[in-house]
Amino acid sequence: MKVILSHGYFLEEDPKEKEIMKPYPPLGILYVSAFLDKNNIENSVFDSTFSSFSLFKEHLLKEKPNILALYVNLMTKVNIVKIIRFVKSTKELSGTKIILGGPEVRYHAANFLAVGANFIVIGEGEETMLELVTKLADSSTNYESIKSIAFLNSEGTIVYTPERVLIKNIDELSVPARHKVDLTNYFKAWESKHGYSVLSVSTMRGCPYTCKWCSRAVYGQTYRRRSAKLVVDELEYLTKQYARNTFWFVDDVFTVSHKWLEQFNSEIKARNLKIKYECITRADRMNEEVIKLLQSSGCFRVWIGAESGSQDVIDRMDRRVNVEKVREMIQLTKKYYVEAGTFIMLGYEGEQEKDIIETANHLKSSNPDYYTITIAYPIKGTPFYTDTEHKFLQKLNWETTTDRDIDFKRTYSRKYYDYAVRWVYNEVAANKATRLNARVRFIYAKTKSWVLRFAMHYEKLKGV
Repeated sequence: MKVILSHGYFLEEDPKEKEIMKPYPPLGILYVSAFLDKNNIENSVFDSTFSSFSLFKEHLLKEKPNILALYVNLMTKVNIVKIIRFVKSTKELSGTKIILGGPEVRYHAANFLAVGANFIVIGEGEETMLELVTKLADSSTNYESIKSIAFLNSEGTIVYTPERVLIKNIDELSVPARHKVDLTNYFKAWESKHGYSVLSVSTMRGCPYTCKWCSRAVYGQTYRRRSAKLVVDELEYLTKQYARNTFWFVDDVFTVSHKWLEQFNSEIKARNLKIKYECITRADRMNEEVIKLLQSSGCFRVWIGAESGSQDVIDRMDRRVNVEKVREMIQLTKKYYVEAGTFIMLGYEGEQEKDIIETANHLKSSNPDYYTITIAYPIKGTPFYTDTEHKFLQKLNWETTTDRDIDFKRTYSRKYYDYAVRWVYNEVAANKATRLNARVRFIYAKTKSWVLRFAMHYEKLKGV
């Protein structure tokens, strides 16, 4: 059996990501690839990040794989549909079975099967993929015995098999098969833009929290973590193998376990390993001791989730965190010379203008080193999606759009929120200019802020 794994993301097609230029290798399929290797299933990885759709098609026509396994998320969904259409319309690839996995497939399985996918892997992929590939290699058609898949039976009816139990001890998993992608492409991209490069690492799976806008389509509301020793083993190997010592931990809440963090720090110190890393966490899983551990183990930047400066909005999101605690942790983090970043979301259901003003004031008072703002969109399968589905403003073409394109009847118009995002940025910029005694920058930012505030007011008068 010739098995190819890929993900259908083409950096060249993404102007925003090209400007940011912080690409990471596809850890999900590299974990699956390593698991197949461990079980003596030969496979290769086509990393599309620095390639193109035309080159991908050429590769498929040359290799003629028996199995093409594709990872699907919001960013890749439209391209994945194009790839499926290509494979299914190409005579030379008539024998290729398409398997899809990733966060986008659970709640869109019927649509993906309708456009030509053969199998959908629901949830965690390693064990299911191994079982499915083994069945296909044996020409078995007893797919009902494989847990956590969806497929069309001989009558064209969708079959969903029972879900398998998630891997309890993820220490048993091999590290991602990074050798199957050309990491120098990633290093060059980072270094040309930022002067340094970063390797991504996963230490845990799942998130035990309840945020209503967050998808749990793959790992569910779980918390499973690799031992600190194995994580540091991986970091030590990567620093020696690739001569890189800066890392991005992809975990949802890096400091969820204080005991694990202590063990992690102890392992780092015991080996005299000099690393730098960036991570994400929640304010309620931080305190002064945690910040000291982060600093001691090499953390140079921590992103502290907030999403809003309004407690009312945070409560609507079921974030279960106090906005005062968020501000306190951002400020305390900076006192220990660790950079603090935060995430902001505008346009959540029920958000009022006063909440947006509170969010701007929150950013001014907490003064993070970095922050990002997005306009909220509902992802299928989340409580946020369920709460707003009856308010969707239009029916979108599923094949050519993603959940990011969904708009719903909010408190104000979408254009209002576009102005509001820019208003917050300029209000914060004016505040920073005041702190730096930069009068020209203050006047520039404040003038833009006034103009945008007027535009917001105008949109309010027009109505949604």
